[in-house]
Amino acid sequence: MHTPKPDIELITAASILGLKPSGVEHLAGRLLSTGLEAKLQLQHPVLHMPTMNAQYSGQRDTDTHCLNTDAIINFSQQLADIIASTVQLQRFALVLGGDCSILLGVMSGLKTLGSYGLVFLDAHADFYEPERSVSGEVADMDLAIVTGRGPEKLTNMNGLRPYVRDEHVIQVGQRDAAETAQYGSRDIRNTAIRVFDMATIEKNGMERVTADVTAEIRQWDTSGCWLHFDTDVLSDDINPAVDYRLPGGLHFEQVEHFIRQLLQTGKMAGMSVTIFNPLLDTDSTIAKKISATLVSAFS
Repeated sequence: MHTPKPDIELITAASILGLKPSGVEHLAGRLLSTGLEAKLQLQHPVLHMPTMNAQYSGQRDTDTHCLNTDAIINFSQQLADIIASTVQLQRFALVLGGDCSILLGVMSGLKTLGSYGLVFLDAHADFYEPERSVSGEVADMDLAIVTGRGPEKLTNMNGLRPYVRDEHVIQVGQRDAAETAQYGSRDIRNTAIRVFDMATIEKNGMERVTADVTAEIRQWDTSGCWLHFDTDVLSDDINPAVDYRLPGGLHFEQVEHFIRQLLQTGKMAGMSVTIFNPLLDTDSTIAKKISATLVSAFS
């Protein structure tokens, strides 16, 4: 069955409050510089969210043990309003980050409209809680927080906890399990979250995993679904332009196939792209490939 091309609203959310000001704040600008706007044939002007990056502090809050808690809450609530209004207009929200903490704004915004699922395409589980996080960066806790685990201030903005239920989350591409065990993170596999880690993908193939994921989200009794694409899920050989590198990962063709098949379910409300660091991609080779992957998946 042919699914009509989504009416894309492209939103930049270049926040680094959940990570550090090391370069991911330039993700949106660099991808747009590849001609992404024209190639996607957007019908609406790009919506640029003001950042609060000037408020960045490397000091952990005493109450939450996270970095920049209050600024992240403020930014998230502004992003939540934009996501909710975009989805209500029946537009596909394509959000260019920034770091993964933007997911708090995305999922809390969707929760105001109903129950939404989440497909989390990421090399990391992002399932730390502040006490177990070496850095205090919310970008390594975002999946824990949106499923209701962590400090009340972050997990329960506007009384909406959890922003997404475990049984409506699928994690794809994890390859940091050994590292998370070493640091004492909760194991994502001991929850109702469905996990297709890198070992599973290598064993069964990306096409089979993609078919399993799309079959599952078609069965969900939700208002829709969100795709979070952290570019570090790509193989370290082809995308070393990330702050926390891990060996292995997916190829561009696999990610393109995965995104395209998700779009064809007709269930996707939007998608976030995070963690690509253009300062580590001086000639824009990787940026052009990420951009081409997105364009091809949407075409």
